[in-house]
Amino acid sequence: MITVFGSINMDLIATPERLPRPGETVMGTSFTTAAGGKGANQALAARRAGAMVRMAGAVGDDRLGSQALALLADAAVDLNAVRYPAEATGTAHILVAPDGENMIVVVPGANGTVSDEDAKRAIAAMSRGDYLMLQFEIPTTAIEAALAAAKQKGVISIINIAPFNAEAKRLGGAADILVANETEFDLFAGKGELSDEEREAVMRRIHGENGQTIIVTLGADGVVAIRKNEIYRAAGLKIEPVDTVGAGDTFCGYLAASLDAGLGFKDALRRAAVAGSLACLKPGAQPSIPFANAVDAEV
Repeated sequence: MITVFGSINMDLIATPERLPRPGETVMGTSFTTAAGGKGANQALAARRAGAMVRMAGAVGDDRLGSQALALLADAAVDLNAVRYPAEATGTAHILVAPDGENMIVVVPGANGTVSDEDAKRAIAAMSRGDYLMLQFEIPTTAIEAALAAAKQKGVISIINIAPFNAEAKRLGGAADILVANETEFDLFAGKGELSDEEREAVMRRIHGENGQTIIVTLGADGVVAIRKNEIYRAAGLKIEPVDTVGAGDTFCGYLAASLDAGLGFKDALRRAAVAGSLACLKPGAQPSIPFANAVDAEV
């Protein structure tokens, strides 16, 4: 069983001719909305990967809130731990360039009300050996409380240190499994931009200090990880990306679901990397998340 404790948003997506520079206005070619939020995205990905999933978080009691939960409800994600405070549903304002690159501004809304008590309730409903997934679009006090409760109960924690901030650097090392893209990991390491060799050396050092499983996604170059003192690498698929906004969350959800299903770590990495690649072939975060049959046909 997987519990995702995190954000639930609506994504407001515009496609400009190119990404603007600071202070610049550019013309757009289309606009759409899609359910999103890193927590909800990862919950849907884990569910589409085949896991039983509970979502814990908050949305506004408004039209956007019902839209933000629609795909989760359709997928039979357990939504009993979602609260409906007075604040508006969180939103993400996304610009997606023709080459798939993106810029994102997140307005937390109801996500900002997620509390330590929400964390304690979420973990209380879990069992030893379950997986807890966390990200950084909810208050860090709640994340810290969830990590502490998970450790005490024997729940396996997976933390995706995105979007990266100072608190992500402070708390990232407290989880059993850390997932980051290469930019986020380099910031976490505090070493500036690292070469592949330097990054692997830092991963080995951190792993040697705390035993944490560390996974770094590398875009088109796949993924590198360290677990139980062994380095692993896995490749994704060779694709022409349409929109990369959902790739990281899809990777995380498929990773958790694969581990929860008992798949070996190397195979779980490969399955997650393939899923992340396939998520780049459609626009939008949740609409782009592939189903298990499509992923497993490419693994």
